[in-house]
Amino acid sequence: MSGPLAGIRVLELGQLIAAPFATRLMAEFGAEVIKVEPPGEGDPLRKWRKMHEGTSLWWYLQSRNKKSIAVNLKSPDGLAIVKQLAQGADVVVENFRPGGLEKLGLGWDVLSALNPNLVMVRISGYGQTGPYRDRPGFGAIGESMGGLRFTTGDPSTPPARVGVSIGDTLASLHGVIGALMALLRVKTGQGAGQVIDVSLVESVFNVMESLVPEYDLLGEVRTRTGGALPGITPSNTYPSRDGGFVVIAGNSDPIFRRLMNAIGRPDLAEDPAFRNNEGRSHQAAMLDGVITDWTRGRTVAEALAVLDAAEVPAGRIYSVADIVADPHYTARGMILEAELPGDTRVKMPGIVPKLSETPGAVRWPGPALGAHTDAVLSDLGFDEAGIAALRQKGAVA
Repeated sequence: MSGPLAGIRVLELGQLIAAPFATRLMAEFGAEVIKVEPPGEGDPLRKWRKMHEGTSLWWYLQSRNKKSIAVNLKSPDGLAIVKQLAQGADVVVENFRPGGLEKLGLGWDVLSALNPNLVMVRISGYGQTGPYRDRPGFGAIGESMGGLRFTTGDPSTPPARVGVSIGDTLASLHGVIGALMALLRVKTGQGAGQVIDVSLVESVFNVMESLVPEYDLLGEVRTRTGGALPGITPSNTYPSRDGGFVVIAGNSDPIFRRLMNAIGRPDLAEDPAFRNNEGRSHQAAMLDGVITDWTRGRTVAEALAVLDAAEVPAGRIYSVADIVADPHYTARGMILEAELPGDTRVKMPGIVPKLSETPGAVRWPGPALGAHTDAVLSDLGFDEAGIAALRQKGAVA
């Protein structure tokens, strides 16, 4: 069964995280993704974090279902190949610093002239315009300047980071959404291609809820609150007797009443002062103390059994070991097996989201550098002699 993006060709001119994660999602749902890598080392992600036979495990995940071609963008022949690929592509995704593609002669003006229906996703730290456009920007900077890190962590400690590259991932998701909207416009005959300008800073800022109006109207500067959700009560992380933690979200009015009854406090469940979220938020510390007193007397499993029976949203904080062992993850197809070089089997994350009629699929893990160069060039019309000539000139590897 082919995915919903079958027939869509995507050209990836990116490295590391933001652009490659966006194209990974497209590839999982059927798009043909051709990843252009520099000869020699290829994408630096190939050497990041933990390795298997000299190649990053992250690479095998991030680049699954993609075709890798090794092209020298400093070679006139290499640039000509990329232009030819762009001419037949639906989408180009890149995460150079603004102006980087233009210096190579692959800017929007050049590629859109070759292919007026082309959609170009441009992911950068600060966007393609503005006074900061030329600054280098990684996900960590986007998380910081987008407001996320100022609100993350315990108030007694410096701002914390999320344990993954969430800024890059948020930018990737915005890039995919923009690409699909632009593709819909092209494919339905409403107009030509366009640029999707995605900033890491703005992608983080976009999920920061009511931060700005709270500040502008009320002078409220939301800061770090540990495990609590400010202004939404009770919703926090509570310690257990066995040294674990229980996350409890009892913040809707009926759920709050069920929670209080479940922990033996029907008096609070019926107290008019706690009938709505506003009243509860005025006494958040007291309510958190009541819940903490209850959870401290129970193991995580015991607390969850009571809360589940009362239909109160609650859960344990999962490590990766918990995730891999969890039957719900398995039942949902969220833990898949892939085969790596050396006949090694390894578990990988499954596909998100779940489509009922045209689901995504994993066809192969991240490929060897340049594994598809010959096949892609052959599709462009090069014969064996022509490909050999390109290699001799250093245009491809």
